[in-house]
Amino acid sequence: MDNKYVIEVKGLTKEYNNLRAVDNLSFEVKKGEILGLLGPNGSGKSTTINCILSLLKFSSGSIKIFGEEMSPDAYDIKRNIGVIFQEVAVFEELTVYENIDYFCGLYIKDKATRKKCIDDAIKLAGLGEFKKFYPKQLSGGLLRRLNIACGIAHKPSLIFLDEPTVAVDPQSRNNILDGIKKLRDEGATICYTTHYMEEAELLCDRIIILDKGKIIAQGSADELKELASIEEKVTVEINNLKPEIIEAVKSAENVDTADYIGNTLVITYKKGQNNFGALIDFMSREGVVYNKIFSERPTLNDVFLELTGKELRD
Repeated sequence: MDNKYVIEVKGLTKEYNNLRAVDNLSFEVKKGEILGLLGPNGSGKSTTINCILSLLKFSSGSIKIFGEEMSPDAYDIKRNIGVIFQEVAVFEELTVYENIDYFCGLYIKDKATRKKCIDDAIKLAGLGEFKKFYPKQLSGGLLRRLNIACGIAHKPSLIFLDEPTVAVDPQSRNNILDGIKKLRDEGATICYTTHYMEEAELLCDRIIILDKGKIIAQGSADELKELASIEEKVTVEINNLKPEIIEAVKSAENVDTADYIGNTLVITYKKGQNNFGALIDFMSREGVVYNKIFSERPTLNDVFLELTGKELRD
């Protein structure tokens, strides 16, 4: 086994009738990294993951996990994988502790070892004071934390997390993100899908952006942001901006776009070193009074929109 890669996907293609959901896809996931798999709905993320897990038959290509060919009956491989899907899947008639015990017990039979694993999972998910609660007594955020605890209690070395922070409270979201970092720090390799770009930037060592079943970009967050055609974005909060001022801004050197919506003017610049200062000087000369102004580099979301032409939740 090549210890460098935990997942190796080569030439993966999946077709549904005449639709090619995944199109000759190839990538690797390195041991100990968090890989972000991003893309608009219908981009092929879920199909790719289901093929990797042998939950779907694929049309062509190969998939290796831990250096071995993956297959539906590859149980030695599967016992080292944790999967946490977006839909919460726990038993309503079991307590928090009993749920984690059940799922951990599918992999670990020794009671003493299992108890240690359960305690570790409860600690990581921040569920210590809820051990005797039933799922119906938990908030949405706590339910997701329980779902994660059930999926990682057996200490898998490869973990798939699908949208783990959707519709959760801020406290649970922070707990989940901290827990994912701890899992990585403890040696787990993680494949992570999310619709929240700030999460991908915070967590992921590397990001793959899919669209129409193909990789359209990959790299670290900083590397991806270098792909943006814009160099700078300036946002100005300003009331009653005159149309002639907007037109003057649009025609200024280096300006790519200038949009005034509500009371906010957003300007993107293609290049240039002192765009921010030049804009302030211009508004001062024109007697324009603004409430707030700030400059930022292109974000991951800017890159995503530029590459796919879609909002991430399309």
